[in-house]
Amino acid sequence: MTRPAALHDFSELLLQLYRLSHELPISAFQDAALDLIKPVLSFDASMWGTATTADEGIEVHTLHLHRKTPEMMMEYESFKHLDSAAASFFGKGHATRGFNSASWWSGPKYAPFLDYVQRYDQNNIFITMDSDPRSNFMHWFSLFRADPDAHCKPEEVSLLASLSPHLMQALALNRVMHLDRTLSPTSGVQPRGSAIADLKGAIYHCDVTFVALMQEEFAGWPRQALPQSLLEHFMTVQSAYLGRHVAVSYRLEQRLLFLSVRKRCRADSLTPREHTIAELLARGDTHKDIATILSRSPATVRNHIQSIYDKLQVSNVAGLIHELRLAG
Repeated sequence: MTRPAALHDFSELLLQLYRLSHELPISAFQDAALDLIKPVLSFDASMWGTATTADEGIEVHTLHLHRKTPEMMMEYESFKHLDSAAASFFGKGHATRGFNSASWWSGPKYAPFLDYVQRYDQNNIFITMDSDPRSNFMHWFSLFRADPDAHCKPEEVSLLASLSPHLMQALALNRVMHLDRTLSPTSGVQPRGSAIADLKGAIYHCDVTFVALMQEEFAGWPRQALPQSLLEHFMTVQSAYLGRHVAVSYRLEQRLLFLSVRKRCRADSLTPREHTIAELLARGDTHKDIATILSRSPATVRNHIQSIYDKLQVSNVAGLIHELRLAG
């Protein structure tokens, strides 16, 4: 893109892309970004995701399908060991290619895979990938053309190579914006760290506070992935994690974990019922008011309040409010 008009158009496209990353929810951004580039690089469908590489093919971590069905990827699992196109990117860092399916997967060995891609109208394919050879982790997206004669031109491959780093960066920004809006990591009186990870534990974003607090809890934590014990807790118990030193909460959206971590405090030891009573006390309700609200006897509520004060090591409502604020 050397002509001034073309450069201006390219700049305008990027400005629109980054504007969408700030304005749209994570559920809408990827489709909107792909629709944005269709006028300059035509395609019929796409998939966009992350994966790790192995001898038997790729193991998908996250996946966004654009005009494709989940059945396509379910069937892919049976053929992925034949996906020599994906394998050609392994260990290459950043790369972009375009190819014709019939030409690439020719010969008896690849006949089952060629039949698969043609049944799903993937006759001409662009692939762009950014991978880390040290961890075998990659971020990629593929663009598919159904028309067998709509070959991928060299100038189109070059255009996609220029666009792809911006698409991936815009997606990362979109997710961080969502993290900031939904978890409010700066709320409360304690420093909070935040991070984004997928359901296999791979970390896409984390701040310095998250790193420091996690290293305090999990000695020797390597930072590239969530500790296995923490991930298993989220997948099985499906609640906030209370460790020796930290409390980690999460929201699950678009198959991503949006995480917030802080130092553990005394309020974390309260039972759900005690926490409810503490919140009612903090807003100014008396023990009789709380007894009426919870349909309990005043004597029972008084016992709960004494237990709350003992656990929080306070003697009045002002102290209780302070301890609740530490928990955010």
